Amino acid sequence: MNQVSGDPFCSRRPSTGRGEPLLDDEPRTLADIFLRSVTHYDLPDALNYKCRGEWTAISSREMARTAEEVALGLYSIGLRKGDRVAMLAPNSPNWTLIDAGCQFAGIIDVPIYTTVAPGTVRYILENSGARVLFLQDAAELERLASSLAYCEDLEHIYLFAGPAVPGARLLSELRTAGELLRRHQPKLADELRGEVEPEDIATLIYTSGTTGEPKGVMLTHTNIISNAVDASAKYAFSGQDTSLSVLPLSHVFERTGMYVYVMYGMRVFYAESIDKVPDNLKEVHPTIFIGVPRIFEKVFERARLRAAQAGRVNEIIFDWAIEVAKEYAQCIAAGQDVSTTLYAKHRIADRVVYSKLREFFGGHLRFCITGGAALSDEIFLIFTGAGISIMQGYGLTETSPVISSNNPDGVRVGTVGRPIHNVHVRIALDGEIEVKGPGVMAGYFGNAAATDDAFTEDGYFKTGDIGDIDSDGFLCITDRKKELFKTSGGKYIAPAHIEQMIAASRFINQVVLIGSERKFPAALIVPNFEMLESYARQKDLVIDSRKDYCEHIRIIDLIKRQIDQHTGTLAQYEKVKKFALLTDELTVDGGELTPTLKVKRRIVEEKYCDVINGLYAEKDAAVLERV
Repeated sequence: MNQVSGDPFCSRRPSTGRGEPLLDDEPRTLADIFLRSVTHYDLPDALNYKCRGEWTAISSREMARTAEEVALGLYSIGLRKGDRVAMLAPNSPNWTLIDAGCQFAGIIDVPIYTTVAPGTVRYILENSGARVLFLQDAAELERLASSLAYCEDLEHIYLFAGPAVPGARLLSELRTAGELLRRHQPKLADELRGEVEPEDIATLIYTSGTTGEPKGVMLTHTNIISNAVDASAKYAFSGQDTSLSVLPLSHVFERTGMYVYVMYGMRVFYAESIDKVPDNLKEVHPTIFIGVPRIFEKVFERARLRAAQAGRVNEIIFDWAIEVAKEYAQCIAAGQDVSTTLYAKHRIADRVVYSKLREFFGGHLRFCITGGAALSDEIFLIFTGAGISIMQGYGLTETSPVISSNNPDGVRVGTVGRPIHNVHVRIALDGEIEVKGPGVMAGYFGNAAATDDAFTEDGYFKTGDIGDIDSDGFLCITDRKKELFKTSGGKYIAPAHIEQMIAASRFINQVVLIGSERKFPAALIVPNFEMLESYARQKDLVIDSRKDYCEHIRIIDLIKRQIDQHTGTLAQYEKVKKFALLTDELTVDGGELTPTLKVKRRIVEEKYCDVINGLYAEKDAAVLERV
């Protein structure tokens, strides 16, 4: 590894080389991507958002002009190339336009999830040295006020929406200042953009921090552009495509996706909120949809619940159709001919079930792309068999993010696809996935030790994930290296795989496996209470509250049978011997999940310490503890 210099923005890794560009006119910097929208497409409706109940459009030219206004506005208040600007706001065109403005000026933006605690916001602002903070409105400023008071480097706060309040100005004021500066210095915007180099740091993205304080990942323009180009190479995106932006833009997956949308001239619609996504899908009719696995799981759970609530006959038909979908998808995946009988069943199931599932997504989808966590094989097969293609990929913030991806030219069940163009993947002796390529980060900001630890001597980034590559080059992820645990009997257990198996049950919402240095694995389980309510009605059980559900002997027995049914193929030492039912869902706000919905195992184990200790108390092994 290269030694760290005194410059916190100095690259910590050897140059990986860009390789052969896939676009003849590949953008040099992120600003070029936004300018490309004007020169190549000149769309009247590049970005679209809801305003007073109606979709409102922003053209390509307006997008580029606003980006220049933001860049010049920041320049007018004293910011220069390399300074940091933080953004904490939900998805909107303003988010994208602030990002574009920073890239035009060579300013490094620092996205922050809206769900993080005030103390974490303070840490990120102080660690990054951000001089400007953009917030959605005064309510958000009030929530963070006590933490912001300690940020000595923070000079300016701007709000996307009014009214203005003491201590903050409105984004419109910044844009006005930028417009005035452009009139007096018409060439300044071009000069600022011309000073930006491909290897300059474009953004500082802080990791979710499942095991400690978040680290600032330094991504260059080349990192992100190479990933956007190489990851999208086989998807045949075009100006005919439309996308609904749902995931937070503070998530590198959605952020890079946004650059892809703009680069290929796609029309982008911003979802109003998570609750409004079903309505927005039907209004927008997207051809491309990017989401994390939990979105697809929730869609399926909701469809299954509706079938159960419609009566036993509907539930039987739905379950039959799902089994047909899985059989059909497995047949196609294996390259086998579909039998006449299966084909006939599939056509019937398509009319009564699958068509409704496709209609949920607007009815015009070419495919969905998912990443950020593992997509279960069952969900993949169900959606694929129902005519909704899901392309699962894999990556990390540190890799900008895509490392590998299934794509229309090659899909394999149970894998995250082949490495994308220009990315080299190898498996270390201990099973860890190691990566080298132009998308790999420049390092962790101001953290030389963590940066050095993240790379091998020959410059490969250590992902922290365990996996293998099959004979055809498809990558399979088995678990996080740090999450593997060993029982007191010396057996190593990979929890993610087992959790995924158990969560396949319709009656189970969330699972956290425990058992490090314990005699056997146990589980904390949050039931799917809506499905339990349906089950209780069918069985004429009178149960009044979540607590009562978690203590009812029939429900406990049901969950036990579900666990046994879904983990029957596991080795004996991997099987869950005891479990506890939890009344409250694990959430980001509760601190148990990261903003990207990964479980903070240490937090969960601390919070439910007494419950866990009860599971391992010396009792009859048949007794199941619950809360």
